[in-house]
Amino acid sequence: MPSGFNTIGRKLLRSVALPGLFTALVVVALFWRQAHVATRDATHDEALVLAEFVDATFRLTTPAGQAPHAPVAELLAANTRLLGSTMELNVLSPQGLILWSTQPQEVGLRHPAAALLTAPGPQWARSDEHQTEVLRPLGDKACEGCHAGASERPVGLLHLRAAEPVVHRELSDALMGALVAVFVLGSLLIVATGTSLHFFLVRPLRRLMAAMRRAEEGDVLVRAEAGDSDELARLGAAFNAMLARLTSMKAEEIDTHRDLEETRHKLSLKEELEERVAELGLLCDVAHSLNSTLELPEMLARITQLVPERLHIPDFSIMLVNADGLLEIKRTFPADPVLEGMTFRFGEGICGRAAATQRSVYVPDVAEPSSQYARRDERPEHERGAILSVPLVHTKTVLGVLNFQRPEVASFSPQELELLTTVADQVAAAVKNALLHTEAVRLTLTDPLTGVPNRRHLFTRLELEVARAQRFGTHVSILMVDIDHFKKLNDAAGHRAGDEALRKVCDVLRARVRKVDTLARYGGEEFMLVLSNVSKKDAHEVAEKLRRAVVEAPQLAASTQPGGHITVSIGVATLPTDATAQDNLVDCADAALYASKRGGRNRVTSYEPGMEVHPDRERGLSRPHDPSAAPMAKA
Repeated sequence: MPSGFNTIGRKLLRSVALPGLFTALVVVALFWRQAHVATRDATHDEALVLAEFVDATFRLTTPAGQAPHAPVAELLAANTRLLGSTMELNVLSPQGLILWSTQPQEVGLRHPAAALLTAPGPQWARSDEHQTEVLRPLGDKACEGCHAGASERPVGLLHLRAAEPVVHRELSDALMGALVAVFVLGSLLIVATGTSLHFFLVRPLRRLMAAMRRAEEGDVLVRAEAGDSDELARLGAAFNAMLARLTSMKAEEIDTHRDLEETRHKLSLKEELEERVAELGLLCDVAHSLNSTLELPEMLARITQLVPERLHIPDFSIMLVNADGLLEIKRTFPADPVLEGMTFRFGEGICGRAAATQRSVYVPDVAEPSSQYARRDERPEHERGAILSVPLVHTKTVLGVLNFQRPEVASFSPQELELLTTVADQVAAAVKNALLHTEAVRLTLTDPLTGVPNRRHLFTRLELEVARAQRFGTHVSILMVDIDHFKKLNDAAGHRAGDEALRKVCDVLRARVRKVDTLARYGGEEFMLVLSNVSKKDAHEVAEKLRRAVVEAPQLAASTQPGGHITVSIGVATLPTDATAQDNLVDCADAALYASKRGGRNRVTSYEPGMEVHPDRERGLSRPHDPSAAPMAKA
């Protein structure tokens, strides 16, 4: 509500009534002031005229036989009653003593006006609020007959004090009363005007303002009073019409909002359904992609391509636990050779924490000092964004970690976290199957004791090398290696020592062959080495180096063997020099090996024609060459 001097009625009073009252008071005050000044001037002039008249009476001739200035005394005595109430008249000696006065009791006394006699002029007059005082010297040439030296100095002083006439005072009082009356009348008019304005203007306006305030606060059902037909009533009626329109519009707005909310809810359900369908589609694609292959590298490549594209993740990596128990980055999107192969310990960085706790770790902003960067212990200063590390867990065993990163801060929603966790579960199951498949293949093609390819893998590899050599006209050499007196080692030290000797000999041979060559366990204590694109002469030199390496290896010392050391015998055969087919090539190498055995062991023998028909082979020392046949032990 308006308060103080802010209402319309008070503004009208301030702008109309108060200025009118002030103007009337100022006019009356000025008129009173001018009348007061005129009254004082008139009193002053009358006092001067009266003083001059009294002075003139002193020049009257005194009749014979009377006291000096007797006519003056008679004249003054005759007019005392007339002048007594309005005038004080004194005749003073030059010394200031009262010689005659309208108040006889003061005759002979010193008059207070004597202080003004120090240097009087021709005439002195002073007027105040209600009276005028005149001091006039008496004496001139006409007085020299009675007063010697009267023309040179005054013989006396006329002191006159004339009061303001009563009519003047009554006029001044009347003007003062008029001033007060104007003030009182103006005040009453202001009060009356204010009261009228309050009842006929301010109160209706307040009621209208109260209705407007409630409407402003949202109460569109309020209505203003509109009983009369004046301007305020018409304003209230217009306001009510406006509120009625607003009420209908508000009702329409409520209906519209309700319809919009329903539509928005349906749209949100539709969007959520579309998101779920997209998520299910992604999961189906991931499952199809994972189940379509058991080869781990191909599977990782498909995941690295599918997940970032479908989920719009610009930075993605797959980490698997390697043989050393460390998290190793296998694949990245986009491909980054610098990052691939990088390793982390369990508990190191965000990925390490995810693997150690077997729980997803989400960091909304890697730039925060409290976060540990998933790729480096020291993150770049400009690096920002959100990162999510989800562990690959299968039957409570951590297989690896999936890392998802976006450059925007806090850019992974709770729904995405749930989806990515589900994807990680599928990837974990697929990785486990691929690892099992890889292990099964490895066990199928690898000798479990020595870790080199077994006989099945050996002949597959040999078949490929023979076909390549026949196509391009190159050489393929094979070395048949047999440990000397292996049965004696088993009988003397036990089969565990024999197995250890097999592993050590295999390690010595494997460390000295090329990556393109194939070292495999042929059977029992025999190994075969396939040398690609190596001539017979070079193959013999390679065999001799391997034989010497076994003899010189300190870890192969054995007291049970002749000479106190494990030795090997090697047979060498080359295609197409010694044979033109795979089976014949193996027979030739086997015959050369037996020739080394017959020659005293611990030697290398290259195949020569006729070795395969030696009498010892006819007595049961020959070796079967069928890949499916079981190997026979040699003495």
